[in-house]
Amino acid sequence: MTQRTPPAHRRAPTRGVDDLLSDAARTPLGGPEGNARLTGATAAVLLVLLAAEGFTVLRVGALLTPHVAIGMILVPFVAVKIGSTGWRMAKYYLGDAAYRERGAPPILLRLLGPLVVLLTALLFASGIALLLVPHSLRQETMFVHKASFVLWFGAMAIHVLSHVLETSRLAPADLMSRTRSQVSGAGTRLWVQAGCLVVGIILAVVMVPTIGPWLAGGGIGG
Repeated sequence: MTQRTPPAHRRAPTRGVDDLLSDAARTPLGGPEGNARLTGATAAVLLVLLAAEGFTVLRVGALLTPHVAIGMILVPFVAVKIGSTGWRMAKYYLGDAAYRERGAPPILLRLLGPLVVLLTALLFASGIALLLVPHSLRQETMFVHKASFVLWFGAMAIHVLSHVLETSRLAPADLMSRTRSQVSGAGTRLWVQAGCLVVGIILAVVMVPTIGPWLAGGGIGG
């Protein structure tokens, strides 16, 4: 009698959204879905703050104080955004099953990501350094700040447009009663946002007083 040979491979059944949310509800910080919510909420805050910062750029001479203050408030939110996306990619490439199942962004966005991080770090570092370096280095530092802004703006525009729909879905998820309980760790994620705001305000309070001596020392020129 001929024996039937079992198939060498069987494709695992595709799990639905309800299964993924069920896993997220059992994981203390929500796993990949919790990470996505943290990223989305932080991205939404960044969009609002960056819009305000962009307005100050139009008249930065007259709006230098709010330009610096908003820039400092942005810093911790930027750090959390880089940290959450970096965590997702690290877990994905290290083979974490839950993150592998959720998947990764399209390849072009994965290639763009490190460039956005590099330009963001350069933009903020040069902006902060501009207030702290000796007068003799201010022209060079300003050039780096302006050049990094132009490159950053182009890369960020692509990044934002590619994620705007996802961000609009994820950002309010921890605030709405219907979706808040679906993924554990909502309270922690909201406290992270509050903590970023507090740290940002402290940084602004520390840095804004440097503007007066900076202007008295000749600003960029003179």
